[in-house]
Amino acid sequence: QVQLVESGGGLVQAGGSLRLSCAASGSIFSILSINAMGWYRQAPGKQRELVAVISNSGSTNYADSVKGRFSISRDNVKNTVYLQMNMLKPEDTAVYYCNARKMGPDSWGQGTQVTVSS
Repeated sequence: QVQLVESGGGLVQAGGSLRLSCAASGSIFSILSINAMGWYRQAPGKQRELVAVISNSGSTNYADSVKGRFSISRDNVKNTVYLQMNMLKPEDTAVYYCNARKMGPDSWGQGTQVTVSS
């Protein structure tokens, strides 16, 4: 079992920046079973969508809508993944969820609200 705790959400004006953090905890076996971590988001009335993902090897993948503005990184010592969000737009407003892909079911965080005002 992997537990994920997100932090860093909030209210920001368009053009501003936020940095989200997600710390993973659990047994050594469960942590070692993680092969990728990522961020998803869900806006009101919309489906949850992938924002960015980073593998254990460091390879990354981004949604087209955030390329060039968002950057995902991870600290394997701290078992933490970060999402640096720059040039935020009102359409980035959503609940952002941390995700861990691993053996067995994925793990999800509780979500953190990001609101971008115009």
